[in-house]
Amino acid sequence: MSRPRQPRPTLRAVAQAAGVSTSTASLAFSGKGPVAPETVARVLAAAEELGYAGPDPLASSLRQGRSGVVGVVVEGRLLHAFRDPFAVSVLDGLSQVLDEIPAGMLLIAQPAGTPERAITQLSATALDAVVFSLCGPDTNPAVDHLAARGIPMLGDGSPADPRITHLALDNRGATIELARHLEGLGHRRVAHVMMPLRHDSVTGPADPGDVAAAEFADTRDRALGFLDVFGDAGGVPGAPSGLVQTSIPDVEQGAIAARLLLDVPLAQRPTAVVAQSDLLAMGVVRAAEELGLRVPGDLSVTGFDGVELPWFAGTLTTIDQHGEAKGRLMGEMLRGLLDGDRPADAVQRTDLRVGTTTAPVG
Repeated sequence: MSRPRQPRPTLRAVAQAAGVSTSTASLAFSGKGPVAPETVARVLAAAEELGYAGPDPLASSLRQGRSGVVGVVVEGRLLHAFRDPFAVSVLDGLSQVLDEIPAGMLLIAQPAGTPERAITQLSATALDAVVFSLCGPDTNPAVDHLAARGIPMLGDGSPADPRITHLALDNRGATIELARHLEGLGHRRVAHVMMPLRHDSVTGPADPGDVAAAEFADTRDRALGFLDVFGDAGGVPGAPSGLVQTSIPDVEQGAIAARLLLDVPLAQRPTAVVAQSDLLAMGVVRAAEELGLRVPGDLSVTGFDGVELPWFAGTLTTIDQHGEAKGRLMGEMLRGLLDGDRPADAVQRTDLRVGTTTAPVG
Protein backbone atom coordinates (compact mmCIF):
# COMPACT_ATOMS: atom_id res chain seq x y z
CA MET A 1 0.00 0.00 0.00
CA SER A 2 1.51 3.34 -1.03
CA ARG A 3 2.08 6.03 1.55
CA PRO A 4 0.13 9.27 1.21
CA ARG A 5 2.20 11.99 -0.43
CA GLN A 6 3.59 14.45 2.09
CA PRO A 7 2.88 18.13 1.36
CA ARG A 8 5.87 20.29 0.38
CA PRO A 9 7.15 22.24 3.42
CA THR A 10 6.21 25.90 3.17
CA LEU A 11 8.13 29.07 3.94
CA ARG A 12 5.44 29.90 6.52
CA ALA A 13 6.14 26.66 8.37
CA VAL A 14 9.86 27.44 8.38
CA ALA A 15 9.18 30.94 9.72
CA GLN A 16 7.00 29.55 12.54
CA ALA A 17 9.67 26.98 13.47
CA ALA A 18 12.36 29.69 13.52
CA GLY A 19 10.19 32.10 15.50
CA VAL A 20 10.24 34.86 12.85
CA SER A 21 7.77 36.41 10.43
CA THR A 22 7.29 34.95 6.98
CA SER A 23 8.73 38.12 5.42
CA THR A 24 11.88 37.84 7.56
CA ALA A 25 12.30 34.19 6.53
CA SER A 26 11.93 35.21 2.89
CA LEU A 27 14.62 37.87 3.27
CA ALA A 28 16.88 35.35 4.97
CA PHE A 29 16.66 33.08 1.92
CA SER A 30 17.06 35.84 -0.63
CA GLY A 31 20.05 37.44 1.08
CA LYS A 32 18.71 40.85 -0.01
CA GLY A 33 17.52 42.25 3.28
CA PRO A 34 18.89 43.53 6.60
CA VAL A 35 18.60 40.27 8.53
CA ALA A 36 21.01 39.52 11.38
CA PRO A 37 23.38 36.58 10.72
CA GLU A 38 22.10 34.67 13.76
CA THR A 39 18.52 35.02 12.46
CA VAL A 40 19.58 33.75 9.04
CA ALA A 41 21.25 30.78 10.68
CA ARG A 42 18.11 30.01 12.71
CA VAL A 43 15.92 30.16 9.59
CA LEU A 44 18.26 27.89 7.62
CA ALA A 45 18.42 25.40 10.49
CA ALA A 46 14.63 25.27 10.66
CA ALA A 47 14.47 24.80 6.90
CA GLU A 48 16.93 21.91 7.03
CA GLU A 49 14.97 20.24 9.81
CA LEU A 50 11.71 20.52 7.87
CA GLY A 51 13.28 19.52 4.55
CA TYR A 52 12.52 22.90 2.95
CA ALA A 53 14.76 23.54 -0.09
CA GLY A 54 13.87 27.19 -0.65
CA PRO A 55 11.13 29.30 -2.19
CA ASP A 56 9.26 27.72 -5.12
CA PRO A 57 10.83 29.39 -8.18
CA LEU A 58 7.66 28.91 -10.23
CA ALA A 59 5.52 30.63 -7.62
CA SER A 60 8.07 33.44 -7.37
CA SER A 61 8.16 33.93 -11.14
CA LEU A 62 4.37 33.93 -11.42
CA ARG A 63 4.14 36.59 -8.69
CA GLN A 64 6.42 38.68 -10.91
CA GLY A 65 4.21 38.04 -13.95
CA ARG A 66 6.60 35.53 -15.50
CA SER A 67 6.56 31.80 -16.06
CA GLY A 68 10.33 31.53 -16.42
CA VAL A 69 9.93 29.69 -19.75
CA VAL A 70 10.88 30.80 -23.27
CA GLY A 71 9.49 28.82 -26.18
CA VAL A 72 11.74 28.10 -29.16
CA VAL A 73 9.83 27.07 -32.29
CA VAL A 74 11.84 24.70 -34.47
CA GLU A 75 10.70 24.02 -38.03
CA GLY A 76 10.45 20.32 -38.86
CA ARG A 77 11.44 17.41 -36.65
CA LEU A 78 13.66 18.01 -33.63
CA LEU A 79 15.71 15.01 -34.80
CA HIS A 80 16.90 16.99 -37.82
CA ALA A 81 17.69 20.07 -35.74
CA PHE A 82 19.87 18.07 -33.35
CA ARG A 83 21.73 16.47 -36.26
CA ASP A 84 22.63 19.93 -37.58
CA PRO A 85 25.72 21.25 -35.76
CA PHE A 86 24.85 24.83 -36.72
CA ALA A 87 21.38 24.57 -35.19
CA VAL A 88 22.90 23.09 -32.03
CA SER A 89 25.47 25.89 -31.79
CA VAL A 90 22.76 28.58 -32.02
CA LEU A 91 20.64 26.86 -29.37
CA ASP A 92 23.74 26.51 -27.18
CA GLY A 93 24.50 30.24 -27.38
CA LEU A 94 20.87 31.11 -26.67
CA SER A 95 20.71 28.74 -23.70
CA GLN A 96 23.82 30.33 -22.17
CA VAL A 97 22.04 33.68 -21.91
CA LEU A 98 18.78 32.10 -20.78
CA ASP A 99 20.71 30.50 -17.90
CA GLU A 100 21.93 33.97 -16.92
CA ILE A 101 18.45 35.58 -17.02
CA PRO A 102 17.44 32.92 -15.67
CA ALA A 103 14.82 31.23 -17.83
CA GLY A 104 14.19 27.77 -19.18
CA MET A 105 13.98 26.80 -22.85
CA LEU A 106 11.04 24.81 -24.20
CA LEU A 107 11.63 23.42 -27.70
CA ILE A 108 8.44 23.31 -29.75
CA ALA A 109 8.59 21.27 -32.96
CA GLN A 110 6.52 22.64 -35.82
CA PRO A 111 6.17 19.80 -38.33
CA ALA A 112 6.48 21.05 -41.88
CA GLY A 113 3.16 22.15 -43.32
CA THR A 114 1.21 21.77 -40.04
CA PRO A 115 1.64 25.03 -38.08
CA GLU A 116 -1.62 24.45 -36.22
CA ARG A 117 0.07 21.72 -34.17
CA ALA A 118 2.54 24.25 -32.78
CA ILE A 119 -0.35 26.60 -31.93
CA THR A 120 -1.98 23.83 -29.89
CA GLN A 121 1.16 23.42 -27.81
CA LEU A 122 1.75 27.16 -27.52
CA SER A 123 -1.80 27.79 -26.33
CA ALA A 124 -1.43 25.27 -23.51
CA THR A 125 1.84 26.70 -22.20
CA ALA A 126 2.63 29.75 -20.05
CA LEU A 127 5.47 31.50 -21.89
CA ASP A 128 7.39 34.73 -21.31
CA ALA A 129 8.54 34.98 -24.93
CA VAL A 130 8.87 32.92 -28.10
CA VAL A 131 11.85 32.58 -30.43
CA PHE A 132 11.37 31.58 -34.06
CA SER A 133 14.69 30.11 -35.05
CA LEU A 134 16.35 27.77 -37.50
CA CYS A 135 15.01 28.68 -40.93
CA GLY A 136 11.24 28.85 -40.64
CA PRO A 137 8.68 29.83 -43.29
CA ASP A 138 7.91 33.40 -44.33
CA THR A 139 4.46 33.25 -42.72
CA ASN A 140 3.29 31.50 -39.59
CA PRO A 141 -0.24 31.65 -38.09
CA ALA A 142 1.29 31.22 -34.63
CA VAL A 143 2.33 34.88 -34.80
CA ASP A 144 -1.30 36.07 -34.62
CA HIS A 145 -1.95 33.74 -31.69
CA LEU A 146 1.08 34.97 -29.75
CA ALA A 147 0.46 38.64 -30.56
CA ALA A 148 -3.10 38.33 -29.24
CA ARG A 149 -1.67 37.03 -25.96
CA GLY A 150 0.86 39.85 -25.80
CA ILE A 151 3.84 37.48 -25.85
CA PRO A 152 7.09 39.09 -27.15
CA MET A 153 8.57 37.38 -30.22
CA LEU A 154 12.10 37.15 -31.62
CA GLY A 155 13.04 35.75 -35.02
CA ASP A 156 16.03 35.18 -37.28
CA GLY A 157 14.47 36.88 -40.28
CA SER A 158 11.32 34.80 -40.47
CA PRO A 159 8.39 34.85 -40.10
CA ALA A 160 8.38 38.19 -41.91
CA ASP A 161 6.17 40.20 -39.54
CA PRO A 162 6.70 43.66 -38.01
CA ARG A 163 5.49 42.39 -34.63
CA ILE A 164 8.62 40.24 -34.36
CA THR A 165 12.03 41.59 -33.39
CA HIS A 166 14.61 40.12 -35.76
CA LEU A 167 18.27 39.16 -35.78
CA ALA A 168 18.42 38.66 -39.52
CA LEU A 169 21.13 37.54 -41.92
CA ASP A 170 22.12 38.92 -45.31
CA ASN A 171 21.77 35.54 -46.99
CA ARG A 172 21.79 37.00 -50.48
CA GLY A 173 24.83 39.19 -49.92
CA ALA A 174 26.80 36.41 -48.22
CA THR A 175 26.11 34.00 -51.10
CA ILE A 176 27.16 36.64 -53.60
CA GLU A 177 30.46 36.86 -51.71
CA LEU A 178 30.92 33.09 -52.04
CA ALA A 179 30.03 33.15 -55.73
CA ARG A 180 32.42 36.04 -56.42
CA HIS A 181 35.17 34.02 -54.75
CA LEU A 182 34.58 31.18 -57.23
CA GLU A 183 34.26 33.60 -60.13
CA GLY A 184 37.63 35.07 -59.17
CA LEU A 185 39.12 31.57 -59.40
CA GLY A 186 37.94 31.31 -62.99
CA HIS A 187 34.81 29.20 -62.48
CA ARG A 188 32.01 29.84 -64.94
CA ARG A 189 30.05 26.56 -65.04
CA VAL A 190 28.80 26.47 -61.46
CA ALA A 191 25.82 24.64 -59.90
CA HIS A 192 23.83 25.26 -56.75
CA VAL A 193 22.60 22.69 -54.19
CA MET A 194 19.78 24.23 -52.17
CA MET A 195 17.97 23.59 -48.92
CA PRO A 196 14.21 22.89 -49.27
CA LEU A 197 12.28 25.63 -51.05
CA ARG A 198 8.96 24.43 -49.59
CA HIS A 199 7.79 22.17 -46.78
CA ASP A 200 6.96 19.43 -49.31
CA SER A 201 10.14 19.72 -51.40
CA VAL A 202 11.68 16.59 -52.87
CA THR A 203 15.31 16.29 -53.88
CA GLY A 204 15.60 17.15 -57.56
CA PRO A 205 16.07 19.89 -60.16
CA ALA A 206 14.52 23.32 -59.67
CA ASP A 207 14.34 26.53 -61.65
CA PRO A 208 14.19 30.29 -60.94
CA GLY A 209 10.38 30.12 -60.87
CA ASP A 210 10.56 27.63 -57.99
CA VAL A 211 12.95 29.99 -56.21
CA ALA A 212 10.55 32.91 -56.57
CA ALA A 213 7.72 30.82 -55.06
CA ALA A 214 9.79 29.56 -52.10
CA GLU A 215 8.25 29.35 -48.62
CA PHE A 216 11.61 29.68 -46.89
CA ALA A 217 13.31 33.06 -47.17
CA ASP A 218 16.80 31.79 -46.39
CA THR A 219 16.68 29.23 -49.22
CA ARG A 220 15.23 31.79 -51.61
CA ASP A 221 17.71 34.54 -50.75
CA ARG A 222 20.76 32.30 -50.98
CA ALA A 223 19.55 31.06 -54.36
CA LEU A 224 19.01 34.63 -55.54
CA GLY A 225 22.56 35.48 -54.49
CA PHE A 226 23.84 32.56 -56.53
CA LEU A 227 21.75 33.59 -59.55
CA ASP A 228 23.01 37.18 -59.27
CA VAL A 229 26.46 35.87 -60.19
CA PHE A 230 25.88 32.59 -62.06
CA GLY A 231 22.37 32.99 -63.41
CA ASP A 232 23.40 31.66 -66.80
CA ALA A 233 25.68 28.84 -65.54
CA GLY A 234 23.39 25.93 -66.53
CA GLY A 235 24.58 23.16 -68.77
CA VAL A 236 23.55 20.26 -66.50
CA PRO A 237 21.21 17.62 -67.99
CA GLY A 238 17.99 17.49 -65.95
CA ALA A 239 18.91 20.75 -64.19
CA PRO A 240 19.34 23.33 -66.95
CA SER A 241 19.40 26.23 -64.50
CA GLY A 242 22.16 24.60 -62.43
CA LEU A 243 19.76 24.47 -59.44
CA VAL A 244 18.93 21.37 -57.40
CA GLN A 245 16.91 21.47 -54.20
CA THR A 246 16.85 18.91 -51.37
CA SER A 247 14.09 17.56 -49.15
CA ILE A 248 16.26 17.81 -46.02
CA PRO A 249 19.49 19.83 -45.74
CA ASP A 250 21.69 16.94 -44.62
CA VAL A 251 24.71 15.04 -45.95
CA GLU A 252 22.69 12.21 -47.50
CA GLN A 253 20.40 14.46 -49.53
CA GLY A 254 23.35 16.65 -50.48
CA ALA A 255 25.05 13.60 -51.97
CA ILE A 256 21.92 12.59 -53.90
CA ALA A 257 21.57 16.11 -55.28
CA ALA A 258 25.25 16.24 -56.20
CA ARG A 259 25.05 13.03 -58.22
CA LEU A 260 22.41 14.66 -60.44
CA LEU A 261 24.95 17.37 -61.18
CA LEU A 262 28.20 15.40 -61.32
CA ASP A 263 27.37 12.00 -62.85
CA VAL A 264 27.35 13.48 -66.38
CA PRO A 265 29.85 13.81 -69.23
CA LEU A 266 32.91 15.92 -68.44
CA ALA A 267 31.94 18.71 -70.84
CA GLN A 268 28.62 19.19 -69.03
CA ARG A 269 29.85 18.82 -65.47
CA PRO A 270 30.12 21.94 -63.29
CA THR A 271 33.60 22.91 -62.13
CA ALA A 272 32.21 24.15 -58.82
CA VAL A 273 29.16 23.66 -56.59
CA VAL A 274 27.79 26.24 -54.17
CA ALA A 275 25.90 24.42 -51.39
CA GLN A 276 23.50 26.25 -49.09
CA SER A 277 24.77 24.59 -45.90
CA ASP A 278 27.93 22.92 -44.68
CA LEU A 279 26.17 19.57 -44.35
CA LEU A 280 24.95 19.76 -47.95
CA ALA A 281 28.51 20.67 -48.99
CA MET A 282 29.80 17.55 -47.25
CA GLY A 283 27.28 15.54 -49.24
CA VAL A 284 28.65 17.09 -52.44
CA VAL A 285 32.20 16.19 -51.39
CA ARG A 286 31.13 12.61 -50.63
CA ALA A 287 29.43 12.21 -54.01
CA ALA A 288 32.45 13.66 -55.80
CA GLU A 289 34.80 11.23 -54.09
CA GLU A 290 32.51 8.28 -54.89
CA LEU A 291 32.61 9.33 -58.55
CA GLY A 292 36.41 9.50 -58.48
CA LEU A 293 36.58 13.31 -58.57
CA ARG A 294 39.18 15.23 -56.59
CA VAL A 295 38.15 18.18 -54.42
CA PRO A 296 39.31 20.80 -55.27
CA GLY A 297 41.36 19.51 -58.23
CA ASP A 298 38.34 18.46 -60.30
CA LEU A 299 35.58 20.22 -58.36
CA SER A 300 35.49 23.20 -56.00
CA VAL A 301 32.85 23.10 -53.25
CA THR A 302 31.56 25.78 -50.89
CA GLY A 303 29.20 25.58 -47.93
CA PHE A 304 27.36 27.98 -45.64
CA ASP A 305 27.26 28.16 -41.80
CA GLY A 306 30.83 27.76 -40.54
CA VAL A 307 30.36 24.70 -38.34
CA GLU A 308 33.07 22.41 -37.01
CA LEU A 309 33.50 19.30 -39.18
CA PRO A 310 35.93 17.14 -37.18
CA TRP A 311 35.42 14.11 -39.45
CA PHE A 312 36.53 16.05 -42.54
CA ALA A 313 40.26 16.03 -43.23
CA GLY A 314 40.26 19.37 -45.07
CA THR A 315 38.72 22.73 -44.29
CA LEU A 316 35.56 23.77 -46.08
CA THR A 317 35.34 27.10 -47.86
CA THR A 318 32.17 28.55 -46.35
CA ILE A 319 30.31 31.51 -44.94
CA ASP A 320 30.82 31.56 -41.17
CA GLN A 321 27.76 32.98 -39.46
CA HIS A 322 29.17 32.35 -35.95
CA GLY A 323 26.41 30.13 -34.58
CA GLU A 324 27.17 30.33 -30.87
CA ALA A 325 27.69 34.11 -31.00
CA LYS A 326 24.44 34.42 -32.96
CA GLY A 327 22.61 32.46 -30.28
CA ARG A 328 24.07 34.64 -27.53
CA LEU A 329 23.10 37.82 -29.38
CA MET A 330 19.57 36.48 -29.77
CA GLY A 331 19.61 35.85 -26.03
CA GLU A 332 20.66 39.42 -25.27
CA MET A 333 17.91 40.76 -27.52
CA LEU A 334 15.50 38.44 -25.75
CA ARG A 335 16.67 39.81 -22.40
CA GLY A 336 15.63 43.27 -23.57
CA LEU A 337 12.21 42.00 -24.65
CA LEU A 338 11.69 40.36 -21.26
CA ASP A 339 12.60 43.66 -19.57
CA GLY A 340 9.83 45.37 -21.51
CA ASP A 341 12.02 47.00 -24.17
CA ARG A 342 11.81 46.61 -27.95
CA PRO A 343 15.39 46.16 -29.22
CA ALA A 344 16.08 47.36 -32.73
CA ASP A 345 16.27 44.74 -35.44
CA ALA A 346 19.86 43.69 -36.15
CA VAL A 347 21.85 41.82 -38.79
CA GLN A 348 24.17 38.98 -37.81
CA ARG A 349 27.76 39.36 -38.99
CA THR A 350 29.12 36.81 -41.47
CA ASP A 351 32.62 36.13 -42.79
CA LEU A 352 33.91 34.33 -45.85
CA ARG A 353 36.25 31.60 -44.65
CA VAL A 354 38.40 30.22 -47.44
CA GLY A 355 39.51 26.61 -46.94
CA THR A 356 40.96 23.78 -48.94
CA THR A 357 37.85 22.87 -50.98
CA THR A 358 38.18 25.66 -53.58
CA ALA A 359 40.91 26.24 -56.14
CA PRO A 360 41.37 27.81 -59.59
CA VAL A 361 39.83 25.97 -62.52
CA GLY A 362 42.26 23.23 -63.57
